[in-house]
Amino acid sequence: METKQEQQIILTGDRPTGRLHLGHFVGSLRRRVELQNSGRFDAVNILIADDQALTDNADNPGKIRENIVNVTLDYLSAGIDPEKSTICVQSQLPALHALTFYYMNLVTTARLSRNPTVKAEIQMRGFADEGLPAGFFSYPVSQAADITAFNANVVPVGEDQLPMIEQTREIVEKFNRTYGETLIMPKAMIPENETQRRLPGVDGKAKMSKSLGNCIYLSDDPKTVKKQINGKMYTDPQHLRIEDPGHIEGNVVFTYLDAFCTDAHFAAYLPQYANLEELKDHYRRGGLGDGTCKKFLIQVLEETLSPIRENRAKWEKDLDTVYDILAEGTKRAQIITGETLSRVQKAMRINYFQDRTIIKDWEKQLKAAKM
Repeated sequence: METKQEQQIILTGDRPTGRLHLGHFVGSLRRRVELQNSGRFDAVNILIADDQALTDNADNPGKIRENIVNVTLDYLSAGIDPEKSTICVQSQLPALHALTFYYMNLVTTARLSRNPTVKAEIQMRGFADEGLPAGFFSYPVSQAADITAFNANVVPVGEDQLPMIEQTREIVEKFNRTYGETLIMPKAMIPENETQRRLPGVDGKAKMSKSLGNCIYLSDDPKTVKKQINGKMYTDPQHLRIEDPGHIEGNVVFTYLDAFCTDAHFAAYLPQYANLEELKDHYRRGGLGDGTCKKFLIQVLEETLSPIRENRAKWEKDLDTVYDILAEGTKRAQIITGETLSRVQKAMRINYFQDRTIIKDWEKQLKAAKM
């Protein structure tokens, strides 16, 4: 246990409900690549959470099956290296199912119902009380099983996911108090700056959503990206004429520029400005059109997305290797999570057939009964 506590182990992942978009890239994927390449971590585990995706897609498992490939392609295209990170599939790790069941006995339905993230997700998906799947309601317990199974002590999340990590910490604390020090206590890793925390949809909605049509996907071609920015991207509704003063706050074009552009982009595409602050100042005082800002953003995003698009095209021609990467990563994860399950069952004294001490316990009980 001491050795594992000293290690720095990451667990992160996504539900495979669709292709990954710029919101995923800014919120987690770009950061994962940085962490993977930093050399600071002993293990980086990336879980494709297909079980959790089924909690609100149980009637359409084909959607999940298809998007496991899409998500994996997005990972590899964006720079996730299977030599440095373990990519694995949740449903193929039976230890997670057992741990989820054990942990469900350590948390009450009242506590789950107070979880702000669960409440927000229930409202967003429009579940009525009578129509809420039990699997979705117990989502935080499943996530606790994921985190603890990998011995993860570092979990990169956005602020909206902090209640989930807090729930995991409560489960770990109660398990260790009840059965002895067994599980490793995780900590959340919050994005370092605001632009990494949440990228809105192109229409200004708080979250990118396929159903709202407000996403830019990592695999979108240049024509589609340009159409989303020029046709749908929300700016300042009061900035009707070029000479009008403009507002930066809530202007999605500038939100995206905050997330993606650098001084080098200005030197390459908009040399009349040294940096983003100069562009913002001009927009605020008037005399700068939305079209100029959008054109610049298209150029910036193309520089970001072009290599990702090219990498994806290469991987799509070698799906057998993609399959092998998933299979090998999942096999490694089976060993790690299986070891955690064994440790948990031993702590709970339900490892009946790992050794024969149970016979001695029975013998003691029989002798005591005869006395």
